[in-house]
Amino acid sequence: MVLRSLCVLRAQAAASLSGLPAALLPGGSGLDLPGSGLVLRSLSTDVFQNLALEDWIHDNVDLQSRSILLLWRNSAAVVVGRHQNPWQECDLRLMRRSGVPVARRRSGGGTVFHDPGNLNLTFFSSRKNYDRARNLRVVTGALRALRPGIDVRATDRFDILLDGHYKISGTAAKLGRTAAYHHCTLLCSADRALLASLLRPTCPGIHSNATASLPAPVQNLMDHDPSLTPESIARQLAQQYLAEFGSGGLSVVPVQPSDQAFAGIDRAAAALRGWDWTHGRTPRFSVDAALELADGAAAATASVRLEVKAGRVEACRLAVAPEWLPGGPPARLAARLLGARFCPSEAAAVAEAFLRAEGGGATGGGATGARLRARLGDLCDKMVALM
Repeated sequence: MVLRSLCVLRAQAAASLSGLPAALLPGGSGLDLPGSGLVLRSLSTDVFQNLALEDWIHDNVDLQSRSILLLWRNSAAVVVGRHQNPWQECDLRLMRRSGVPVARRRSGGGTVFHDPGNLNLTFFSSRKNYDRARNLRVVTGALRALRPGIDVRATDRFDILLDGHYKISGTAAKLGRTAAYHHCTLLCSADRALLASLLRPTCPGIHSNATASLPAPVQNLMDHDPSLTPESIARQLAQQYLAEFGSGGLSVVPVQPSDQAFAGIDRAAAALRGWDWTHGRTPRFSVDAALELADGAAAATASVRLEVKAGRVEACRLAVAPEWLPGGPPARLAARLLGARFCPSEAAAVAEAFLRAEGGGATGGGATGARLRARLGDLCDKMVALM
């Protein structure tokens, strides 16, 4: 009778998990269920919703007596670390053309490419019980259970290498006052061609103290063994985690971050999506570049020095040979860029207003004036393209 009652209570607890978030705290329900581990699987593929869900769990769940594993995958996105420079880490121009967003997470570490072939794992615990090595043993143990003999091992940097050479997982973490999370990626079947094309600088000549990513050779697990799909790995990871941390009879729980039960997540996701966070939180940096200008067979070089703070142009020096553009328009363009966001849309609006203001007064009329206006337009285009 006691055993039957416990089974009923467990079933009720499991059923109640569909009404998250209250069920994330089964201890608060008065049920004395064994085990402290819980596995959640996000139903969203929106990178900003999933990053917001991480923070929601960290900020709202009592992790002193409960540990949680969150499994999640995203549509194509590039995620930079909290202290990184996206212009330095990824090709923002190609990302805009490809419709791939850039996101900034709240943890440190390097830049990663996400797509449905990249499985993300977030291990939540109390700060006291925070243990990256234990978490990575769960990951490597799951892979070995699926593919006995596979050579996967965690490094001193808490990456995971395949065959002692190929990086298949990187690690980052957020440590709060009482709670913590450790998250890592797992390359299963990611688009490696897109990864390679996106993870390169937007423009050369960036000087910054921002955290820089460390390039490493990568490989997909499915290239090693086609049976190591994201789905099969996720199932085995859940089993491995629940065996390690105790499940209390509960299994994997699907969650939808947009559900009203997760109060405030939509607002948090919007903040993570906003330019002020993704770009404006970039540590101060400078750009030194040479712009190649052309006018038919003639050519010239413009030298550019930009200082960028909080994602906005704080100082700009733009020098062009006076015989190429007489009368000082480059200096006037530089002055107009001050305070503007270091992004092509805002720079293009500044350039358009500048060209209208210059009109024919600074360049004159006739063929000479037309040529100078064309050169000035070329300079503006090259400045916009720099961003």
